[in-house]
Amino acid sequence: MKVGLFINTQFPESFNLAERVPEMVAQVREARDAGFASLWFPHHWLTHPMQMLQITPVMGYIAAHAQGMTIGPNILILPPLNPVHVAEEAATFDVLTGGNFILGVGLGYRQPEFDAFGISLRERAPRFNESIGLMRRLWTEERVSHRGRFYTVDDAGIGVKPVRPGGPPLYIAGQADVSVRRAARIGDAWLIVNTSGLGKVAPLMQTYRAALREYTRTPMEFPITIECYVGARHATAHEECRGPLEYKYNAMPLGDCRTAPVRVRSRILRATGSLSATRFRSEKKSRATASFLVSIISSCAANGQACHRSER
Repeated sequence: MKVGLFINTQFPESFNLAERVPEMVAQVREARDAGFASLWFPHHWLTHPMQMLQITPVMGYIAAHAQGMTIGPNILILPPLNPVHVAEEAATFDVLTGGNFILGVGLGYRQPEFDAFGISLRERAPRFNESIGLMRRLWTEERVSHRGRFYTVDDAGIGVKPVRPGGPPLYIAGQADVSVRRAARIGDAWLIVNTSGLGKVAPLMQTYRAALREYTRTPMEFPITIECYVGARHATAHEECRGPLEYKYNAMPLGDCRTAPVRVRSRILRATGSLSATRFRSEKKSRATASFLVSIISSCAANGQACHRSER
């Protein structure tokens, strides 16, 4: 198993973002030195009043402090973006990280984001599918000619090829059967987002494995994102992180706003149900790591988000 860290880039409106950047760098350096394998970054637009640093410049800035670590978006909202632009940036990240870049992508779901880009939510899936195929061609072919439903490239090639043969791995997020089958068909891994609990993930995993057999494909790994809050005591952890998480998920509700409070409560319960700081204090050798973990999760929870990512 490899363990990575989800980097918080979302903050309440009262926070001074410039003051948060050095803290972010310090977290990354400590995570690197503590043996964390990877760093992952969220992506959204139009998040006011919640402040959110944009993913591409943040990943580029952090990459300089993450030597040897894998980095990537979790997830980049692909359909509103031009795949040529995404392919060029992903190839550049692959070069900057020495081949340690993973492109995590998903469909997106927020109506204001798609409206702002002039893209219909109904076009998410076909745009996504066309983008994946075109990006893979741009990474592997010298010159590409493509005339699709949404995008056109006329006998041209990108300015830099990825270090990794074939280009950065594509991890595709999905929380429904059709999305999971898509991940099996055109992705290098299904990026599991545990927002509804393992009870929902288990049948989706059966769907995924069946689709892998159908398409005769083998995933690189089985990455899963899990939120957790590290508190001093299990009895108090729930209340400690309730406010920050409610702020985050009420500011950016997942789907139907009418059921958002229920989902927020369930996510808080999952985040506090499986991990406590005492685990990391069982050995004297682990004290520095324990302090680091508690400070990171406490800091992230205070800013509205706290999670770890188990990669394999």
